This record gives sequence, structure tokens and C-alpha cells, in this order.
Amino acid sequence: MIDMRGTTICCVRKGETTAIAGDGQVTLGDTVIKHGARKVRTMRDGAILAGFAGSTADAMNLFERFEAKLDEHGGSLTRAAVALAKDWRTDRYLRKLEAMMIVADPQRILMISGNGDVLEPDDAVTAIGSGGAYAKAAATALLKHSKLDAKGIVREAMAVAANICIYTNTEVRVESVDGKSKEGDHS
Repeated sequence: MIDMRGTTICCVRKGETTAIAGDGQVTLGDTVIKHGARKVRTMRDGAILAGFAGSTADAMNLFERFEAKLDEHGGSLTRAAVALAKDWRTDRYLRKLEAMMIVADPQRILMISGNGDVLEPDDAVTAIGSGGAYAKAAATALLKHSKLDAKGIVREAMAVAANICIYTNTEVRVESVDGKSKEGDHS
């Protein structure tokens, strides 16, 4: 796995709802350049969630390519993720990208890396980036031991990460998708 510094992304599924959160901090070396960057977004009219950790330009390229793969594969999250991972691993240009992605829908959460990995967590919790381990630990505990909904869990997990990781801030954006309504909720 690539050790990303400069962001934290956390994704949780609880019940019918999947939520993803990302902090807004962008750093260049040891300087904070921006506090409110948008590192998570919805795709396909709010049915798919995506978040990235890594270089901003690389991530924008990956978002565009993932959306194209979704279109090619009729909106299938898994097929699009596998196709992107294959391209990412084999394409000479894409191999140089330094980023990771989490993509999700109401049924599935996937982590995609440039090594060709498409990983689905066992416990409906995953996180990437510099504060990813902290956010994942907090989200796992909150999922098991709190009554918070998915959005509440990712918000609290990001707060924990921001208190520990110097590359994660408290300017958190949360996106969610509900399996019942088929529409995303943006906050």
C-alpha cells in the first residue's frame, strides 16, 4: 500500500446507508495550502460515492476515468473498479499516479490501488490516507459500540483522525447514499 500524506478518507456502511467522509486539507511539504478541498463526491446521480487520497491532479484524473468505467459497465461498481485497477496497473502513464480511491454504493465498499488491488473490507469499514488507520480504528469501534448512523460514524472517525494526524483537518465533507431511496444525501 502507498503511504499517502495529506488526506484522510473514511467510508462506513450501516444498515441501508453508506457514508464517505474526507477532510479538506491540502499540504505542500510542511505547508498547508488549502483547508477546504473536496476529496469526496457522488457519481451517477448520487448512486455511487468516491473519495481519494493522494496527489490532487492524479485524483481528478482517476475520478474521470472511474466515471468513464462506470458508464462502460452500465453502472456496475465492481466491474468498473476492476477495469480501473487493471488500467491503472498496466498503463504506463497511470502507473505513475500516486493515489488511492474508495468507491462505494449501498451494498459494497471497495478500495482501489495502483497496484491492481480491488479490496472489499470484511466489516463494512475502510479508510485510506495519512490518517486512515486512525479513522478506521475509530469507525470500527463506533460501528460496533454506538448508536450513531453511518454519517455520524464517519464524522466522528474523522474528528479522531484530525486530532492525531497532522495531515488531516476538521474541514470534513460527508456524502452518503441510502439503499432504500436510491438517492444520495450531501452534507
